[in-house]
Formats: sequence, structure tokens, C-alpha cells
Amino acid sequence: MGGAKTMEKTVRRVFIGNKAEMPRKLGKTVVIGHTEIAVFTLESGAIRAIENRCPHKGGVLAQGIVSGEFVFCPMHDWKICVTDGMVQAPDTGCVKSYPVEIIDDEVYVLVDEK
Repeated sequence: MGGAKTMEKTVRRVFIGNKAEMPRKLGKTVVIGHTEIAVFTLESGAIRAIENRCPHKGGVLAQGIVSGEFVFCPMHDWKICVTDGMVQAPDTGCVKSYPVEIIDDEVYVLVDEK
């Protein structure tokens, strides 16, 4: 009889800058390996990270307008939640979201190892 295999995910913490360097209410593009990530410092001071391409036509989300917990794609104004990556109705879809950690004012994005 075969036993159940457990799938363990390896996560890597990647330093992307100091908290003071993060632009407020604007996006910053960070490249980790072959992955482009859009990092946003919200008005509340929270920092969020999502995939940097809109699922609609590939708009660069780091160039979008930030309002509350949402970014608006600069190409066609799709509204995307920067917390969970979900596109808001009436549009549909999602982008990958990434956990962010702040340790001693240093900002890290957590990415899955391949």
C-alpha cells in the first residue's frame, strides 16, 4: 500500500528595500528571477505585492492608480484588489498575490521556490 505524499512548499524571503524607500499610493516594480511583482504602499501604510500584469491585456499594474486596497489597470481601468489579487465585478479574473513581511523596516516579499 502506498502512503500519502505530502507536498511541501519552499518559500524564499526576498529583500526589496527599506520601508522608507517604498513610494506611498504608487506602485513599484520589483523583478525576482523571471517574475515581475508590483509592490504598493497603501494610504494606511500597509504594503502589498501582486503579479505585475493585468489578466485582461497585460497592463503594467505598478503604473496603475491606487485607491484604498485597489489598483486600477492603466490600460482599461480594471479594478484589482491588492490584498488577494481578485479582479472586481463586472470584470473577472485574478492575479497572484504575494505575502509581504517587514522586519526592522526592511521589506521582504515571500515567493515560492521552483
